[in-house]
Amino acid sequence: MKRLVVYAPIPAPLLERLRQQFEVSCFDHIDGSNWSAFASAVQSAHGLLGTGVQIGRELLAPARDLQAIATITVGYDTFDVDYLTERGIVLSNTPDVLTDTTADAIFALILASARRVVELAEYVKAGDWLRNIGPAQYGVNVHSKTLGILGMGRIGQAVARRGRLGFGMDLLYYNRSPAPRAEAELGARRVSLDVLLAESDFVCVVLPLSASTEKLMGAREFALMKPGAIFINGARGRIVDEKALIEALRTGVIHAAGLDVFEHEPLAVDSPLLAMKNVVAVPHIGSATHETRFDMAQLAVDNLIAALSGKPQHVVNPKALGVGRQRRDDQ
Repeated sequence: MKRLVVYAPIPAPLLERLRQQFEVSCFDHIDGSNWSAFASAVQSAHGLLGTGVQIGRELLAPARDLQAIATITVGYDTFDVDYLTERGIVLSNTPDVLTDTTADAIFALILASARRVVELAEYVKAGDWLRNIGPAQYGVNVHSKTLGILGMGRIGQAVARRGRLGFGMDLLYYNRSPAPRAEAELGARRVSLDVLLAESDFVCVVLPLSASTEKLMGAREFALMKPGAIFINGARGRIVDEKALIEALRTGVIHAAGLDVFEHEPLAVDSPLLAMKNVVAVPHIGSATHETRFDMAQLAVDNLIAALSGKPQHVVNPKALGVGRQRRDDQ
């Protein structure tokens, strides 16, 4: 019987499904107290399933039987993909099932930041609403503004649909390749990063993290934005130079920010971002609904079973398939 290591909590029915087919070792979380036990279990595993742990060469080098890893995420920046491919270890992810949920969360940040929802809800709860509100409590409109989207993949296009069809927004986007469907159906216009920053009222990041996108948004980029613009990050914290963002917010270079992700998570309790009224900060909730998290876990389970059955799906590193096949032929 093949051995699995599950290193994140998954719903009981899905765990039972795995246990019916495999020998399963479970870790609800990984930290210094159980890292040694986790690493030992990985050494004899044929498959891994989980999220939130850096998975690379040092951990996997002794795991000679490892064939497949299923992450319960769309992003895969916690994995050394080159090393996995070199070893012929298939990595799968969970696209599609979280697209609309994440786009909903991103648009919630747009609305909350523009209309100061969190700040003014606290204003009411604190008992400060003693008379009719005035300009000191006003927000800014979302409808009919220009929405600039960095990244026009599945989630970027879902955000674009909400902006255009729901709020009549003009759409600019920055992406490696054109998005003809978004252009034809939504009137989105592909522009350079500098043009997008200069012309957008809302700048929304939905790019994957990579060597080319890490700290893509820095002091120069924030300086290009309109003083009244609002910055939204629903992708990865390390795409942004957080110190530069804090300075841009502190000095009024930009108007406000809605942030679901941060350079270091959880966000430190002494972060200057938490003291800023013009920042809406939430704890990486993009896909965090009961329905979507179940669907993500279920797809990850499906992916792992499929990969270990020789029929991989949603593969991040397809070149690993050829490496793994060649190694099996050589044995």
